[in-house]
Amino acid sequence: MLKSFSSKITAIALACLVLYGCSQKKEKNEVTVHELSDTDMLNPTNYQSADAGYYLSQMFQSLWGNDPRTLEMTPILAKALPEEKYDSATGLLTYTCEIREEAKWDNGSPITAHDVAFSVKCYKAPVINNEGNRPYFELISDVVEYPENPRKLTIVCNEKYILAESICGSFLVMPQYIYDPKKLMDQISIADIQKKTEEVANSPVMKEFATEYNSEKYQREKGFISGSGPYEFTEWVPGQRIVLSKKKNWWGEKYSSEYAYWANPDKLIYQVIKDQTAALTALKGKKLDVMAGIKSKDYVEQLKPNEEVNKNFNLSTPLSMAYTYFGINMRNPKFEDAKTRTALAHLTDVEKIIKVIGYDLGKRVNGPINPYKKGAFNDTITPFEYNIDKAKALLAEAGWKDSNGDGTLDKKLGGVQTEFNITFTYNAGNDTRRDAALIFKESCRQAGINVDVVPQEWSIYIENQKKHDFEMFYGAWIGSVNPDDPKQIWHTESINGGSNYVYFGNAETDKLIEAIRSELDEEKRNDLYRKFQVIVHEQVPYIFIWSPMEKIAISKRFENIETFIVRPGFNEAGFKLVQK
Repeated sequence: MLKSFSSKITAIALACLVLYGCSQKKEKNEVTVHELSDTDMLNPTNYQSADAGYYLSQMFQSLWGNDPRTLEMTPILAKALPEEKYDSATGLLTYTCEIREEAKWDNGSPITAHDVAFSVKCYKAPVINNEGNRPYFELISDVVEYPENPRKLTIVCNEKYILAESICGSFLVMPQYIYDPKKLMDQISIADIQKKTEEVANSPVMKEFATEYNSEKYQREKGFISGSGPYEFTEWVPGQRIVLSKKKNWWGEKYSSEYAYWANPDKLIYQVIKDQTAALTALKGKKLDVMAGIKSKDYVEQLKPNEEVNKNFNLSTPLSMAYTYFGINMRNPKFEDAKTRTALAHLTDVEKIIKVIGYDLGKRVNGPINPYKKGAFNDTITPFEYNIDKAKALLAEAGWKDSNGDGTLDKKLGGVQTEFNITFTYNAGNDTRRDAALIFKESCRQAGINVDVVPQEWSIYIENQKKHDFEMFYGAWIGSVNPDDPKQIWHTESINGGSNYVYFGNAETDKLIEAIRSELDEEKRNDLYRKFQVIVHEQVPYIFIWSPMEKIAISKRFENIETFIVRPGFNEAGFKLVQK
């Protein structure tokens, strides 16, 4: 009888222990981040997708980069920020630094200046499939190594350029032993690549290296994607997820107090859910820890009022570095007069667009420089007020009138009486842009202008902008924390082959842009930025709309979470599992 009673007590005790163990079961120290689509590849120089860049930044490191919290430059692989020198006699700009002594590759070998030089060659080489990144590296003409100190290096730039420091420090450094085990690139110098592009491209050595480097294994295969960062690539299930796992005994642990070295979760899982509704369901069901890029309507109507969501997630809306705009074809005869373009700006009810379409999750912008850049941003410019009467007066001054009494303004253009009809295009499927265009259409109707709002499939929409085959369109640009280089969007050289789709500019603005690009003194450069913004405002090539806020949800399973203006708006590697 005693034996039987004892057995029952033991069984009960075991059951309690099991239940206690279940209740005390630790949550997985893994962060699952929502992605809308699969990325293209994980090759550090050849990728095009922004998502790939985020993943690679967890696996690879750069010499220095921007802290997204302060936007200030900070050393990463380098011991300290580089020593900058400009030689006016030679026109060369140099950056000298030394790599941290502890910095090591996964095989235990030190990271050296030779690895940096190898990486630069991969960014610059003509037959590497990195067309999107290569132009930025034309600036770098050499990487000087120091035999007495293999960790010291000097990056040489062939011109004075405001983005030189960023370009020279922010590229991902790769281990040559992984990406070039035969050391083929040792036979080709950076100077050879810089001066003899065609000869280098046709050399057997370069062809052999490029064939291997551009291959699938360096894009998707475990063991061939390896850097000095805290995470290693462990899994890619196409169309479903990419998994990065934290390395054991990673060399950078001793710097864990520095933001660039934060690496707390054991795994980073990037989960692809292409349907936004399905993604929201997964978030509410706690299948996702992080979701960004949430539609304003969903954020306001589905997430914010939901008690369960607020119990389990932190909701955040940091301002983004992006801005949206209505682009105007300045060479179209209808829009050649600045008064006409200004009138269209007065017919754009920006405040209504932000409030009704954007749910007030954004801030109005008055030009191409983000207000966060306080020195460069011109806060003296007053945005165009929404005023239909003022628009009508300007249109009359520009020669538009309703000559036949049909309710539509007209004007003689090229000898032909032309009614004021506008074709306004946007990318099909983007309801936000469509609805904003419809608000604009109604205001124009009241002023005697007909607007036809036309959706276009994405590739056609983009191609038409490149060919200047549009009248007006809804566009957007994403900026960075670095100094703005206006050339790609605003210089006349960028009308064909660049992004100056609206035909903006003349000799005066080109000269101003070139001065901005070469002015290393920040205060002087800011003066030039402010002048440039005044001209853009007066010429009205764009009707500037807003800088939208990011809509981000992050699980309360974690602490040490921050959101910031730099995309993607969070740093999942810094999340710490809440200890219960």
